[in-house]
Amino acid sequence: MDQKVAYALIDGWLKELQQRCYDDLVSLIGHPQSKQVRGEDGKDYQLEAQVFWDSKKGGDLRVTVAGDDGGWRAFKPVTDDFIVAPDGSFVGEPFSGPIPKSDGS
Repeated sequence: MDQKVAYALIDGWLKELQQRCYDDLVSLIGHPQSKQVRGEDGKDYQLEAQVFWDSKKGGDLRVTVAGDDGGWRAFKPVTDDFIVAPDGSFVGEPFSGPIPKSDGS
């Protein structure tokens, strides 16, 4: 597996998820999302996104995306994540502004 390709695919999905509002992300708790995508190396990669409470219910959310190419890495996929606070700000990340609120503002 080409880790550079896998991380690029993971990063792409994380950026999509960062555009979702906090309430939408909360709705994904307990409902892992998965998709198969083709990398620039021509291999198919399985990606899985999971959202869960980072420490306590109603607090920060951790959003994780894992990826592998179906080989031995399926047992130890590469991962990346972000944490978002209830106010939409990203925890531990350089400031990029809050994610949109569920009312569209």
